[in-house]
Amino acid sequence: MMTNITLDNIKLAVQRIAIACEQSQNRLCEADSQLGDGDLGVTMQKGWRQIANDAQDWPDDLSKALFQCSKSLQKACASSFGTLQATAFMAMAKYCKENHLQEIALTDISPLLTVAYQSMMARGKGELGQKSVLDILYHLSEDLASISSLTELKPTALKSINNTLNEFRPKPNLLGRARMFPEKSIGLDDPGMLAINVIVEAI
Repeated sequence: MMTNITLDNIKLAVQRIAIACEQSQNRLCEADSQLGDGDLGVTMQKGWRQIANDAQDWPDDLSKALFQCSKSLQKACASSFGTLQATAFMAMAKYCKENHLQEIALTDISPLLTVAYQSMMARGKGELGQKSVLDILYHLSEDLASISSLTELKPTALKSINNTLNEFRPKPNLLGRARMFPEKSIGLDDPGMLAINVIVEAI
């Protein structure tokens, strides 16, 4: 039974995520068009395709590979969501370097998600509770802290995402462009949350 997530596991995962982002491009753009610029699907498709293409040349070092993910996103995406993802990967790369990680153990998953959303929060000047990608990553970090095997990872993550979507759907968006017309966002899913759902479903 696999107990840690290796660099090879991550390489395979980013290929699956890239395909999922291509398949979900129109759906994400449509969701984003109701609340934002309507380009989220393109951002996700371009960004993760770049990550997947660059993965074949990753160095054999977890921290450096995650840092390369950040560089790939910066190269492919000029959008704010692309920048936020790049910021998250940079923070996770730093965590792995500081903790001398070459594989990701169960106990590292929650802290990695925590540094990811905290770095995104600092970069985007957002707060928890504003109905954004920050909320879904926060709840993932909390809910995945208690898993006891990697087989629990995906089902627990999907349950967490579903619960968060259900919790925030009736609420207004208070961050990003949608904050200018918050009443319009009531009853709609936040596009950034949907993007994280696409990623997790593909893992």
